[in-house]
Amino acid sequence: MIYTIQGLENDHPVREMLYNLLPTEIPERADSAPEDVDALGVCVEQVGMENCIRVCCVRQGKQACAERRAPISDDAEQTKRARTHAVKTAIFEAVSPFLDTVPEWGSLTGVRPAKFARSFMEQGYTPAQVAKLMTETYHVSAARRALAIRSAGIAMDLKEKIHPNDISIYIGIPFCPSRCSYCSFVSHSIEKAGKLMAEYLDTLCGEIVHTGEILRQAGLRIVTIYIGGGTPTTLSAQQMDCLLQTVHQSFDLQALEEFTVEAGRPDTITREKLLVLKKHGVDRISINPQSMNDAVLEGIGRHHSAQDVLDRYQTAREVGFSAINMDTIAGLDGDTPESFAHTIDTLLALNPENITVHTLAAKRGADQHDRAHNAKKQEAVRQMLEIASKKLTAAGYAPYYLYRQKFMAGGFENVGWCKMGYECKYNVYMMEELQTIVSLGAGGVTKLLGTDGRKIRRISNPKYPYEYNVSLERINAGKQAILDWAKSGSSLSD
Repeated sequence: MIYTIQGLENDHPVREMLYNLLPTEIPERADSAPEDVDALGVCVEQVGMENCIRVCCVRQGKQACAERRAPISDDAEQTKRARTHAVKTAIFEAVSPFLDTVPEWGSLTGVRPAKFARSFMEQGYTPAQVAKLMTETYHVSAARRALAIRSAGIAMDLKEKIHPNDISIYIGIPFCPSRCSYCSFVSHSIEKAGKLMAEYLDTLCGEIVHTGEILRQAGLRIVTIYIGGGTPTTLSAQQMDCLLQTVHQSFDLQALEEFTVEAGRPDTITREKLLVLKKHGVDRISINPQSMNDAVLEGIGRHHSAQDVLDRYQTAREVGFSAINMDTIAGLDGDTPESFAHTIDTLLALNPENITVHTLAAKRGADQHDRAHNAKKQEAVRQMLEIASKKLTAAGYAPYYLYRQKFMAGGFENVGWCKMGYECKYNVYMMEELQTIVSLGAGGVTKLLGTDGRKIRRISNPKYPYEYNVSLERINAGKQAILDWAKSGSSLSD
């Protein structure tokens, strides 16, 4: 798809919307478009106190156009957001007549649709008014808007209980036994990167000790800890014990409300490791089968069976964790709506407190073939998510947080479901950007939240373990920004 732009400096919203609507095509900007090619023209001009956006799409010799207007205010950021939404919606309305299936999230492309809904609810909109807005203005389907509004309500309830000095901690362990075929995270198989683990833990513990001192000086309260990856239980029981001892010695955990560790892959879980987690106060873990069908597991590179999941889950229950999450992925190669229903039924029979239903996303940097392959799964994935929603709702689970990624099959979403009272607070705080998250380890991105609740300052650690292992001095120096932020009353300068 060739696209042209007049009156808009940043073409990011145009490219983002085209990727969302035409995931198998590569948008290319040009000064002008030849008459015999598919093309999109975007024109933005100021008319009085409004930005007028006109979009025309030509495909296979046919044309469709749309027009949207966005108010101009004294708030430059607000004006920019309104214009961006109007541009995306006009593109959606001009391109959608040419699509066989219209994305259920309409013209919303962001990672955080619940945060979008919440922004209106916090202005005084009722849920019914937000639903009407999402449908009539942004073309969101009834099922998707219900997810967003429900999750926004959970976030608002939790937000009211956050103390100004509350923060959460994320600790990353970017190692796995092997790399799954669908994985797009920064994660390294121990077959290739195992020699880095010992040094990584030494560096990580050094960062934890230094950060603990910074947090004490800043007078900040840690309310949730989340150790993710990778697969943290790739560590041995002795390594995990050392890490958690450092956490307890370095951090004041008197205000801690929730402590999660992703046990993740069943082939890394042992009773000894689970006992170590329990000893150190971990109260929530994840055991993530992704599928309960052995052929699918083998196809994605998992070195365990569905029975292994059942066995490890039983062990975790015997050890006594108060909450267990289990992840699934809709859209894995070889899976069908019928076999996915079997996965959901099997997990429901186990009765975990949380079940997270992900949608398969093409890896970062995926080529055109991979995106096309993923896009073809739209109808099957829609059926899978509908099956999950009906079965989970009937079993007493409710959605409590969600997020989206680029190039997800069908343009859908990831949704966390839980029994009443078992919402993972960290997931909501992190995804809805409700509080400061201090991130430790390779690839960690600390987000310091400003007093306005919108402005965020990011502090990034080196992305890969081999870089992280030799950068402790620089990493610790970067954490000084936390103390500066706290001393300034959590205000952030431009």
